[in-house]
Amino acid sequence: MHTPAHRPPAPLPATPSARRRRLSVSLVLAAACALPGLSHAALAVGAAAPDFSADGALAGQPFRFVLADALKKGPVVLYFYPKAFTSGCTVEAHQFAEATPRFTALGATVVGMSNDDIETLKKFSVEACRSQFAVAADPGAKVIRQYDAQIAVVPSMANRISYVISPQGKVLLAYQSMDPDGHVAATLKAVQDWRAAQPR
Repeated sequence: MHTPAHRPPAPLPATPSARRRRLSVSLVLAAACALPGLSHAALAVGAAAPDFSADGALAGQPFRFVLADALKKGPVVLYFYPKAFTSGCTVEAHQFAEATPRFTALGATVVGMSNDDIETLKKFSVEACRSQFAVAADPGAKVIRQYDAQIAVVPSMANRISYVISPQGKVLLAYQSMDPDGHVAATLKAVQDWRAAQPR
């Protein structure tokens, strides 16, 4: 008698609320790409970078990120992104992961920030950031607002903007584009320029 082969159960379909959340995020990001005026202006070069601390994750492990502590080691590349595991944010995280050794060689620390919760970022820090750099959680969007990094139509969500902050706590670069390409090159050049200007 023939016994049918065992088949694993089909994956459960996404819940309607999960589908709605994904759709709303996609629509917001599409609008922000199409209409640059929806995003806020960045902090100006030379402005004081607001100090902050936040729950973060590195290689899946939770820790507390403190900007002042990171600046004691060198410049900080602080990049804001809209939502973990969306396509553009994953591409950007991969690019920063690949470039992290170059930033580290120049004495810089890379940290990404979004309004995602820490449990999501534990996974994102491994899967997208490839355990190369930390990501920090800002679920209340407090830091996002301090850095003028919010999307106007959804103030709780970060725009795609990258800052380079000097060890003295001043903004060296503010690079804003919803296109994930270009952020690594711009921030790396700013860090290289900072390094070249330091006394030998």
